[in-house]
Amino acid sequence: MTELPFTPDRRRVLTDAVTGGLAIGCLALFGGAARAAETGVPTLKRMSPALDRIVAPGTRVEVIATGIRWAEGPVWVPDGGYLLFSDPPANIVRRWTRASGTSVFLTPSGAGGTDPKLIREPGANGLTLDRQGRLLLANSGGRTIDRFDLATRRRTVLAERFEGKRFNSPNDMHVARDGAIYFTDPPYGLAEGDDSPLKEMRVNGVYRRRPGGRIDLLDATLTRPNGIALSPDERRLYVSVSDEVAPRIMVYDLDASGQARNRRVLLDAAPMKAAGGAGLPDGMKVARDGTLVCSVPGGMMMMTPEAEPIALIATGAPIANCAFGEGGRALYMAANDRVLRLPLRAGWQG
Repeated sequence: MTELPFTPDRRRVLTDAVTGGLAIGCLALFGGAARAAETGVPTLKRMSPALDRIVAPGTRVEVIATGIRWAEGPVWVPDGGYLLFSDPPANIVRRWTRASGTSVFLTPSGAGGTDPKLIREPGANGLTLDRQGRLLLANSGGRTIDRFDLATRRRTVLAERFEGKRFNSPNDMHVARDGAIYFTDPPYGLAEGDDSPLKEMRVNGVYRRRPGGRIDLLDATLTRPNGIALSPDERRLYVSVSDEVAPRIMVYDLDASGQARNRRVLLDAAPMKAAGGAGLPDGMKVARDGTLVCSVPGGMMMMTPEAEPIALIATGAPIANCAFGEGGRALYMAANDRVLRLPLRAGWQG
């Protein structure tokens, strides 16, 4: 893939789209979001012809689960064909299938018996699978990265400290082909955030846990690192920054040793936030062809590796995270108090 810079022209297109400079772009981004807020019906807005190879025209977004305190961390489990998603404040991981609907899969999903004056989100947040198909949990309340064997239901702590200090509240993860776990550690699980008396870390970091257990700090400068993903060739690392003042998506080049270099802004989401988009940059996934699906102010955006918009899914409320499922034939989204499903073309593998 030819690496192109995020040029001022592309930045202007996005900015104009959300501030009204381009009427079509503005309608695509926030007209659908406004209607979704009024009707409660999720909308899919086509922003590029590239969407047609991903989603068939006329496809609707389904609501498959409701009544959730805060939906997060969806992951599709191929062995069994079901979706898991977390509810961090409720300390639950739920399971969904088309046949049986939603049920409780794991409780507590994070730490039990926490003090709500100190721990805001006791449960697990981000979920993913390791290379052996075992469930990984970003245990926000327990402040660890955990592994959960789906067959034996045995839980193992994989990462708890860096240089002797406890993590803040691990949030999201991505597993590389060699088994390394890239993860983010904002203070969102702590009741007082950066001012929490429990906070031992000086930074809100982006980390990598190597297969042997060693942990590397990749970036110590981000205020609110959140969603994280690798490009298909694993030469790029993407990190969402859910900072109210400077919301953005960062991109890094990964060298041969897996270290992050050449940090830069891929998408400045401040204009979207200023235009009234609900939420902040949050969870993300990257398809096999490099298409990014990223939470942004206003919903869940599909875009090219150069941040050119393809589509926006909107509900009028924040959409926190997403996952491909069913062999790439569906996109699942954790959307505030509900979970959404968008059918994808069978020939397009996410």
